[in-house]
Amino acid sequence: MNSSQSNKYIMAFLATVFIAMTIGISSDAIFSTPHPETEGYAIVASEGGAPAAGKEAPAAVPIATLLASADPARGATVFKRCAACHTGEKGGANKVGPHLWDVVNRPMATVEGFSYSAAMKEFSQGGKEVWDYEHLNKFLTSPKGYIKGTAMGFAGDKKDNERADLIAYLRSLSDNPAPLPSPESAAPAEETKPAEEAKPAEEKPAEAPATQEPAKETPSAPEAPASPAPATPEAPATQPAN
Repeated sequence: MNSSQSNKYIMAFLATVFIAMTIGISSDAIFSTPHPETEGYAIVASEGGAPAAGKEAPAAVPIATLLASADPARGATVFKRCAACHTGEKGGANKVGPHLWDVVNRPMATVEGFSYSAAMKEFSQGGKEVWDYEHLNKFLTSPKGYIKGTAMGFAGDKKDNERADLIAYLRSLSDNPAPLPSPESAAPAEETKPAEEAKPAEEKPAEAPATQEPAKETPSAPEAPASPAPATPEAPATQPAN
């Protein structure tokens, strides 16, 4: 290959590079895309997520109110989910979980022959805590959320009506069912209205003092002339004794 052919290839390459650079510079000048002052997009949180700051979560319905309309027959159907790990009949054996006969108001972690988790033993305080309606309601809502470290594998039941029906059924598993709690009044207490401020008594215009009429002088009766005192007879002079 002689030098003339090499020069032709070099010139062709340089010409190609020059044309490409010219096209690039021209396109940038024609189709300019200025950068925005603020890059990115503002993300607006959609409704329906976590409650906004400042808004309180709805208060939980008291278990006493839920039990007032609970049905143990419906609870027996819900209990079928529990039957894989628990027995409910009197004298029933322990399975993965302890038997649930007479569980309402039973001291926690006290079923003979069952090995409880350390978390349950600690929570029970040696049997001082009992499975009352409040504990059952909160535990069945979220076992691991209520007692950290429990071995209970149940994820929990977030439906108030199903949970109340189940607790009503557990109450029936006894020769002497525990009394139901009295339902709390659903109506909120009437707000006491602030006492109205006592309005200052309207000042009545001062009445002009009654003008007293000058007392009329009663004419005094004329004085009776003083009667002259009777002259006292002089005693006869005592004659000296002879």
